[in-house]
Amino acid sequence: MNKPFLLKPAAKDYLWGGSRLNDEFAKNIDMSPLAETWECSTHPDGPSIAVSGEFEGQKLADILESHPEYLGEHPQTKGELPILIKFIDANKDLSVQVHPSDEYAMKYENGQLGKTEMWYVLDATKDAKLVYGFSRDVEEDLVRKTIANGTVEKYLQKVPVKKDDVFFIEAGTVHAIGAGALIAEIQESSNLTYRLYDYDRVDKNGNKRELHVDKAMKVANLKSMAEPKQPLRVLKYKQGVASELLTRCKYFEVYRMLVNTERRQKVYFQADNLSFRVLLCINGCGTVSFEDSGKKNILDIYKGDCLFVPANSEEIRIHGKLQFLDVRG
Repeated sequence: MNKPFLLKPAAKDYLWGGSRLNDEFAKNIDMSPLAETWECSTHPDGPSIAVSGEFEGQKLADILESHPEYLGEHPQTKGELPILIKFIDANKDLSVQVHPSDEYAMKYENGQLGKTEMWYVLDATKDAKLVYGFSRDVEEDLVRKTIANGTVEKYLQKVPVKKDDVFFIEAGTVHAIGAGALIAEIQESSNLTYRLYDYDRVDKNGNKRELHVDKAMKVANLKSMAEPKQPLRVLKYKQGVASELLTRCKYFEVYRMLVNTERRQKVYFQADNLSFRVLLCINGCGTVSFEDSGKKNILDIYKGDCLFVPANSEEIRIHGKLQFLDVRG
């Protein structure tokens, strides 16, 4: 039976980042600003690394290449990890951007994946917003003109966000995370972003970041979009744990798990032979224990930690008071 292991993230210092991932998640990464941590990633632009178990020090991509059975039998995996999981600290507004579909990326971006994603809001200031599509139908000429003269924002749909909100961002949706939002993002394993507008900002070297307007116009949905509504969520309770489905699409399923074993309940967890699972701890602390060569192995789990659970895993016991995002391929 396969055994879980903790991951260490790659980090990004994009100009809109802040310090909350270090301050509140104890990432201890010497980077300022710290914008993103790629918690579970095999993408070459930001690979995560095992920090426990027999594979300690190895890239997750290398582990999975050597052990493709860890991905499970789900056809979506196709021999590679199909997802990428991030924490995002938006101290300032992210650029207005759009991601291509798989079909477009496959044809025009050398066989890469497109990018559909979901956001779970970990925290948000009272005035935090996100951009979700256009507020009315627009024509390409208008979009290009308003990007050039800096007025495109008045055509964008801005939606208030609050802690515990969930948003599903399909490829082709023009979007941006606004200042004040702390996000967990689950997405396809892709780093394809077409930047439409960046508020005329300059980086630390005084240069404006590149825009990709021509590419964006080929993939963006220019129709007005209904304001996203929060999905109906139903907590299901078992002894010591409650869970709810946040998002299900062809790329991933995401659940929120609330574990509380203060009354000595036992919470058991296992990945079947169909798919791996990833546990991203978003609050609390506790332990994960499992059998390893006849001995009990115990991992301490804290807010911000990420645990990769291979398909066909050993039975895992979770103890403590924690919240996880439970991501399945």
